[in-house]
Formats: sequence, structure tokens, C-alpha cells
Amino acid sequence: VQLQASGGGLVQPGASLRLSCAPSGRTFSGSAMGWFRQAAGKEREFVSTVSRSAGRTSYADSVKGRFTISRDNAKNTVYLQMNSLKSEDTGVYYCAASKPGFSTQWFSSNADDYIYWGQGTQVTVSS
Repeated sequence: VQLQASGGGLVQPGASLRLSCAPSGRTFSGSAMGWFRQAAGKEREFVSTVSRSAGRTSYADSVKGRFTISRDNAKNTVYLQMNSLKSEDTGVYYCAASKPGFSTQWFSSNADDYIYWGQGTQVTVSS
């Protein structure tokens, strides 16, 4: 089981990127999905999460109003739309899937609640 994250790149401050995460090997429609990131020399941190029904979302304060998480269960894909990017958004972005079976509205910002992780995609925001 793998989560394939894509869409990263090098952009200037103020630009936008859309990350995608497409699991292979199984469907994740029964799992909450999350995005986390890790900057060089720093701990991994929570970015955003979406419930399995897509009815509830949550964001880190640092990205609220700029990032939008969404999912298309029919395509088995989760997205992270990132607007107004800042240099402090630079890092490796990881998508993750929770253990299935929680309620349709459940989500988590705790990395320990996620059991499947992707390989990460690099986002670099620099002028």
C-alpha cells in the first residue's frame, strides 16, 4: 500500500500549488486523510485534515485562509490547494491515511492516528 503525493515544486512567494495524493493498492474512502509537512531541521507538523465524508476539515493556524483540503472519493484522491505561499511553507509535504472505520465526520491532527504515509513531495517557496 502506497500513497503517492505529487504536485510540489519551486515557486515564488505569493504563488499557488496544488498537491495531490493518490493511494495505490487499496481505497481510502473509509479513512480520514491528512497532510503534514517537515521543514529541514524541524519536526514534522500538521497542516490539514479531512474526514472520510469530506464534511469536516481542519487546518493549522499557519495555513488557515490560504490552504484548502479536499477529497474526491470516486477518484480515491485527496488534494491540498495552497495559495499565497510563503517562504515558511517550504518543506516536504506528506499525505497520510488513518485507520479505516472511524465515523464519517472524524478527523485528526495527530500524526499518530495515521497509519499509511506517502513518500512526500518537496515544496520550495523562494524568490
